[in-house]
Order: sequence, then structure tokens, then C-alpha cells
Amino acid sequence: MILTGKSLQVVVAIKPVDFRKGHDGLMAVVQSELGLDPHSGVIVVFRSKRADRIKVLTWDGGGLVLAYKRLEEGSFAWPPIRDGVMQLSVAQFGALFEG
Repeated sequence: MILTGKSLQVVVAIKPVDFRKGHDGLMAVVQSELGLDPHSGVIVVFRSKRADRIKVLTWDGGGLVLAYKRLEEGSFAWPPIRDGVMQLSVAQFGALFEG
């Protein structure tokens, strides 16, 4: 999808975010709420309240990349809502992004 490699760090922000946020707003969430460095190359997956949309934010070395996916039918399977992050493997991230 965006980047590939076994050394990638992929995290899911468990708590839904306001999907009106763009690059800068989500970068602020990564820094202030999740305590991560958005320029480290970490891939951060954000979920919507509806559970049928995700936004993926990462730094590719030259700028912030923001991808958005909305399922036409159904919803993503999510753990219970709470603060914090959940680690994903690259394979799990691929499966999540596929829907």
C-alpha cells in the first residue's frame, strides 16, 4: 500500500479521532496524545467513530503521507475503545487495509 518492509512499526490509535482532521491535526494527535514521533517513519492507523473508515499517516522521508479508506459495505473489526495504541505486524496491517 504505502511502504513495505519487515522493520516497519505499525500502530493503531484505539480511540476514534475526528475525521475532519488532516495531516497537521493527525500529526498533533500522534505527538501529543500517542507520544510518538511522526517523523520516525511509524505508520499510524486512525479509526473513525463509524468503524467503516480508516486514515493512515506516515512520514516517507520527504513529507507526510495520508491515506484514507472507506468500506462500501460492513465495518472494520476493532478492539474495545480506550486510550493508547495497539501494535500491528506488517501482515496484519495489510489485512486491515484490505478491509
